Amino acid sequence: MAKQKSTGGGKPVRKAVKKSAQKSPARKTSPAKKTSSGNSTPRATKVVKRPVAKKRSAAAQKSAARRKTLGRPRVPGDARLDLVFQKDYQAREVFEFLGVSTVRELERFGPDEIIRRLTSPMVQTVGRIRKALAVANRSLADDTEFALEFRDQYMSDR
Repeated sequence: MAKQKSTGGGKPVRKAVKKSAQKSPARKTSPAKKTSSGNSTPRATKVVKRPVAKKRSAAAQKSAARRKTLGRPRVPGDARLDLVFQKDYQAREVFEFLGVSTVRELERFGPDEIIRRLTSPMVQTVGRIRKALAVANRSLADDTEFALEFRDQYMSDR
């Protein structure tokens, strides 16, 4: 702390007092040192206990899990998708393709499953195009290898 020192006639002046050096929170014990006479004297050490982390109870873990939710839904599960996505025509086409009309029906699908369902017809169509061109001795850009292999296989089957 600071001590107050009075000067002649004015306000008291505070004089800083040095604090003693603070000890580190935990010290390691070291082996005894040998003195010049060869005797070993143990060194005095202070052992500081560190606080042990408390385990969470099941209720505390559940409450932590509850904090990570989305919260109360702003749209009911039985809301019609065409009303929720009025201005997004492409999204409405996806819902029509999937055959869903409510938010609850849409929530059954994962994003990867939706993409797989949307792209699989295109992948199949491109495959049919590649095969038809190969039969006609034609190919798409950088697809000559496939055309040659498919044509050879197609001709050997006939």
